[in-house]
Amino acid sequence: MDSSTLISAVVAFIIFAIGMTLFGNEQTSGSKAALRGRKIGSRGGSQKKGFLGFLKADESNNRRKQIEDSLGQIEEKQKNKAKIRKTLPSKLLQANWNTTPQVFILVSMSMGTVAAGLPLIMGAPLAVCAASALIIGLGLPRWILNMAIGRRQKKFTANFADAMDIIVRGVRTGLPLGDCLKIIAHESPEPVRSEFMLVVEGESVGVPIEICLERLYDRMPLSEVNFFATVLNIQKTTGGNLGESLSNLSAVLRGRKLLREKIKALSAEAKMSAYVIGSLPIIVMILVTIASPDYMNELYTTTTGHRNLMIGAGMMVFGTLTMKKMINFKF
Repeated sequence: MDSSTLISAVVAFIIFAIGMTLFGNEQTSGSKAALRGRKIGSRGGSQKKGFLGFLKADESNNRRKQIEDSLGQIEEKQKNKAKIRKTLPSKLLQANWNTTPQVFILVSMSMGTVAAGLPLIMGAPLAVCAASALIIGLGLPRWILNMAIGRRQKKFTANFADAMDIIVRGVRTGLPLGDCLKIIAHESPEPVRSEFMLVVEGESVGVPIEICLERLYDRMPLSEVNFFATVLNIQKTTGGNLGESLSNLSAVLRGRKLLREKIKALSAEAKMSAYVIGSLPIIVMILVTIASPDYMNELYTTTTGHRNLMIGAGMMVFGTLTMKKMINFKF
């Protein structure tokens, strides 16, 4: 083979290699783009063709991911706040008790020690002493605390709709919202007056109204307060007729109050039956013990009797909680 033929063959091979490289990469990139477009189409519902379409799809996915992350953070923040409201310092704040958690725990421990020490001195079994300490030291103080919180929230709910009416009348006559809150803080009954007084004091020193309402919800974790805070925040952000919004809220609060009273009236018979059924075994045991002590002596002095008493007490507690769950309506 002469040199000219060899040079021609080498040049042809080089041109062929360059052409295969160019067209092969173009086909490969085209197949990759098609595969990427199918993936995007399967996620978004439509295929995006071209390089710019891919960028738009990627931007949409990033925005969706950012929104999902923001919603997740907000939900996690709300869960953490709900957990904080169930702690002992928050419950003391909700009950409006001027007591620190350390003092409350110290008093509870003292009550538990006394409740366990007296039966132990009288010769009661250790199981009875431990149960007495648990009930008196741990259960009784928290039960009293929850009762105080419920009583205060009930009074607040009973007068909260009237406070909304004060704001509605004030706004419709031209008064600013701050002056309406001051009227509530001076003329409403407790505990509405003291709670709105704290809101007015916080706003007067420069705290934003949404922060003041959030603190109000921390002190009074009721759905009615949450509705009120939501209405004011929306009105502050987007504007609108505040008087009309609060008038509708007042009607909703009064409707909820009426429904609550109706539920109490309808469930009064079931509650009375539960009280009778729950107290009847204890009353019968006390009366039989007084009338015939020898008949109940083995129940109080033997190991089998103590075991039966504990089993009976557990069954009574379980039955009482079940009846409470059946007649306790949450709405």
